Amino acid sequence: MFGIPWHRLPIPLALLELFKFRNALRKNNLHDTSQVPNQEELPKPIPSPDGRHYTARTPDGSYNDLNHPEMGMMGTRFGRNVPLSDAKADEENLMNPNPRVVSRTLLTRDQFHPATILNLHAASWIQFQTHDWFTHGDNQHDQKFDIPVADDDPWKQKYGKLEVGKTVEDHTRHDGNNNPATFINQVTHWWDGSQIYGSDKDSIEKLRSHQDGKMLIGEDGFLPLDPISGIDQVGFTGTWWVGLSMMHTLFVKEHNAICDQLKKLYPDWDDNKLFDHARLINAALMAKIHTVEWTPAILPHPATQIAMNSNWWGILGKDFKKTIGRLGNSELLSGIIGSSTDHHTAPYYLTEEFVSVYRMHPLIPDEFDFYSHQDGKLLSKKPFIEGFSKRARALMQEVEIPDLFYSFGIAHPGAVQLHNYPEFLRNLVKDNGEVFDLAAVDILRDRERGVPRYNRFREIIGRGRVKTFEEITSNPQWAKEMREVYHNKIDSVDLMVGLFAEDIPEGFGFSDTAFRVFILMASRRLKSDRFFTKDYRSEVYTQLGLDWIEDNSFVTVLSRHYPELKLALASVENGFQPWRKLAAR
Repeated sequence: MFGIPWHRLPIPLALLELFKFRNALRKNNLHDTSQVPNQEELPKPIPSPDGRHYTARTPDGSYNDLNHPEMGMMGTRFGRNVPLSDAKADEENLMNPNPRVVSRTLLTRDQFHPATILNLHAASWIQFQTHDWFTHGDNQHDQKFDIPVADDDPWKQKYGKLEVGKTVEDHTRHDGNNNPATFINQVTHWWDGSQIYGSDKDSIEKLRSHQDGKMLIGEDGFLPLDPISGIDQVGFTGTWWVGLSMMHTLFVKEHNAICDQLKKLYPDWDDNKLFDHARLINAALMAKIHTVEWTPAILPHPATQIAMNSNWWGILGKDFKKTIGRLGNSELLSGIIGSSTDHHTAPYYLTEEFVSVYRMHPLIPDEFDFYSHQDGKLLSKKPFIEGFSKRARALMQEVEIPDLFYSFGIAHPGAVQLHNYPEFLRNLVKDNGEVFDLAAVDILRDRERGVPRYNRFREIIGRGRVKTFEEITSNPQWAKEMREVYHNKIDSVDLMVGLFAEDIPEGFGFSDTAFRVFILMASRRLKSDRFFTKDYRSEVYTQLGLDWIEDNSFVTVLSRHYPELKLALASVENGFQPWRKLAAR
């Protein structure tokens, strides 16, 4: 519109552009991989004999869509935001340019560049959420990529080879994982809290106390430890660290607090009924926190703040909806929440491109500073490794949890940009002895999984191609480095590199190109889910549940379970923005 970028327009016009973007993306950028032929007819999920699946989230995510019960369940394919003809693994150029060279030249953290609009909880939160949304599972052990390592690369002297297992193949394909590339999501696609609860019945049963609907947690306030891994017992661990443990602990406590209130109101309810309702409420509360708190914190443009609040409450706002209720079925006026369900142009599945734009590892710091929540005194400094994997519990026992939350609240994560990828993750040594450069692996994964490179991706989502490296970034050094790494071939720039290099809208925490996928998928995760749309009602959630979701925030959840933080949180409106530092005595 008017040749002016949307984010520089007056707010009403910027909002109009955002809604236009979303409508176009809904029409053009939802592509169904389930139509690719299967090896055989896949088994259909089995409904529960007691009809529990009608009003509760199922362990594997089935029966969210009652007409297509397999939609979005664990073990189904990722969808696509690009045409299937573009979703092709570029076998000939998987190592071109070398992912390790990309990592060393463009991604290495030269110094810590902070994202000053955020606190470190924003980094913990997004990994906590992505663990709910997607995983490709463990890599193949017998099929590996050998990433070339130059003789002058310190990696060769320290570790020798740089190998990484291939992504697990789509076992449902009769032709192997051929073009178009398809892969399986090993967790549910829905926004259902599966990172806490698990994506299968056995996992959920192990995590429940089976008393009053509650989840297992010790009297010491810590989650049970897995005796083999030494990591918290949760629905999905992934790459575990102290920030994840803090979030999991907090929202297991929140689940149990919801159970307590439901039990008071419905004393005759059995364990399953209490659990089912608490899960519904807890999952919806997390979705709301992400929509109206985390997102406006990382994208603090007035138009995006209004747009994300509109997703939840509508353009007329929270107070109007709470007082008057919905005005018809319009998601614009009254929000997506409580509207009719709509999958638009393809069945609901999270997409490979959605996975790609959430590669935000630069948010992670390489070291922590811990301060007292009581007087602001510096307690200790720790390298990231001290809070990684099974070491996380020892750190949480050494530094009290209120101090951890306060310290994360006043610390900044890293900016999502070039030359800011954590060194710890570029030299990641896992507990099983596996060593890899995660930055190089991120580059390789997009190529392996058929995610288009940056320029073609821009074109597909409606932004148009760039012709020069200087059109990507106004940083002349970055443009020079990209030109050298990609041999002056603008169309070869990897998606993640382009996203990190882009000049971003003022105040944004990540690129405008990534934001286009976010515009589409942030709404889709709500609009396709019947528990956020037609079944977001008191008959399913209870009125207590709806009130709990509406009346709570990240700050109130923190305050409820760690009242020691009252002073630190006194002036905090958005828990993901920097907290006020207490003056050290």
